[in-house]
Amino acid sequence: MNTFSLLVRSSVGKKYAMGVTGLLLFLYVIVHMAGNLQIFLGPGAINEYAVALKSRFWLLWPARIGLLAITLLHVTTAVQLALENRRARPVRYAKGKPIASTYAARTIVISGLIILAFILFHLAHFTLGLVNPQYMQYEDLMGRHDVYRMMVAGFSNPLVSGVYIVSMGLLCLHLSHGVSSTFQSLGLRSQRTLRGLNRLAMISAAIIFLGNCSIPIAVLVGVVK
Repeated sequence: MNTFSLLVRSSVGKKYAMGVTGLLLFLYVIVHMAGNLQIFLGPGAINEYAVALKSRFWLLWPARIGLLAITLLHVTTAVQLALENRRARPVRYAKGKPIASTYAARTIVISGLIILAFILFHLAHFTLGLVNPQYMQYEDLMGRHDVYRMMVAGFSNPLVSGVYIVSMGLLCLHLSHGVSSTFQSLGLRSQRTLRGLNRLAMISAAIIFLGNCSIPIAVLVGVVK
């Protein structure tokens, strides 16, 4: 067994893998949100953005597959580390809450698994057209895929919007702890930077939650229609 294989199988290697994949997913969430927020600029802007992405199919699908692989690796390593930690401390605390542990930290594995389920639904809904196949047939006056109309139609369903908003809440709860933990996994967090990184995590999570949730809310109240 070579050194690389030993590293990957070790707890240290898994922590690095979870840190790197977490950072990549965090950056993707920001870019994805920025693209979706173009819906507020009108149909022309977001439909043109979608055309620009789809015209680079040689890059788009490898990126999608890569992101899914990164997500699965992130979730897998998180579950493995959680199980290792539980085996290392088989006796639970006698009473009271774990010391220096936040709710986000204690639920990070569960929230991650729920988020993974939401991602799969989101792909089936808006990307693959498995939930509402008619969305893939929408075209604007220029013959482009009408992503604007698709998003409005999708989020006009209160149930879909509700699931989306709750999932964003879980995602941001996950990020409020995960962003700071990513730097710890990569060995870049210290006592001196702890407070600043925790603050960065909380602010980033709040911005992402407000940005993403503004879209279904705007559709439901008729601001975007």
